[in-house]
Amino acid sequence: MGLSWQQGPLSPGAVGRFIVPEPLPKRLLYIERQRRRMRVRFGGAWVADSENVLLLFEPARYPVAYFPEADIAPGVLERVEQVTQHADLGATSWYSVCADAQHVAARGAWQHTDLPAHASDLQGRIAFAWRGMDAFYEEDERIVGHAADPYHRIDIRQASRNLVVRHSDRVVADTKRPLVLYESGFAPRWYVPREDIDEAALVPVKLQTFCPYKGLCSYFSIGDARQAAWSYPDPYLEVRRIANMVSFEPDVVTVQLDGVQLHLEPGQSVVPHGPDRNLDVEEFARA
Repeated sequence: MGLSWQQGPLSPGAVGRFIVPEPLPKRLLYIERQRRRMRVRFGGAWVADSENVLLLFEPARYPVAYFPEADIAPGVLERVEQVTQHADLGATSWYSVCADAQHVAARGAWQHTDLPAHASDLQGRIAFAWRGMDAFYEEDERIVGHAADPYHRIDIRQASRNLVVRHSDRVVADTKRPLVLYESGFAPRWYVPREDIDEAALVPVKLQTFCPYKGLCSYFSIGDARQAAWSYPDPYLEVRRIANMVSFEPDVVTVQLDGVQLHLEPGQSVVPHGPDRNLDVEEFARA
C-alpha cells in the first residue's frame, strides 16, 4: 500500500525494481516531511500539534508520524525503564502518555535515542502509538487507521467490458458497465452495479472492516463461498462513484472479464497489518 506496504517500491514484495548497477539493501528506510498540520488527541486533550511532522517509511509497514519534542504538550510524556532495539535506528526509549491521572497510555510513545548519523533527521522526535491514543487529526478531520501515505493513490475508471461472476452453476453478476478501481499496491478491483447482480445470491455477513482511503466496508457470502464479495455503502467522498456497488473476490468465486478468468497475483491479497488492524467498527463510526 503506497510507498512501503503491499507491493510498493520499498516493500519486500515490490512489483517493480530500481534500475541501478548494484543491488540495493534489502531494507530501505525513507523519511519525508508531511507538509500537513497533524494533531494527537488523548484523554480529552491535545497532546501534540505540529506542522513539522516527519513520516518514516519502513518496509512492510504503514508510515509513522514523528513529532518534534517542542510541539508536544508539556508534562504529557513520562519515560519508562524499558529500552528496545530497532533493527535500523538503534536504541528506542519508551514513554507513558499522561493526559491526567485517569488517562495514562503505558508505552504510548517512543523515541530513537542512539540514531546513526545518516538518520539524524529523527533526532529529538517522538512517535505516538496509533492504537494507544484517542485519535489523530489532520487539521480538524480525524485520520483513521494510520498516517496517510502521500504515495497511495486511487483512480476509478468506467469500462464497457463484459464482467461475469459465477459460483457453481449460478450466474451471480453479468454487466457491461463495470467500474474498475486502481489502488496503489493492489490488483485492479471491478465493481458491479446492483441492477446487474442477482441480489438473492448475496448473503450479508457480520464482518465489517474499514479502509483509511475508502471507508467502511461490508461483506457478503455466496453459497458456501465465504466473504466472496464486498461493498462500500457510504464511501468517502473521493471514491463516491463505487457507493453501494459490489466487487467480487476472484480467488473465491469465478470472475471473468471478456471471457478471461481473473486471478490475483502473489502479494495482491489484502493483508491486515500495522497499528490499525484491531480498530473496531464503533470507533471508526465515530471518526
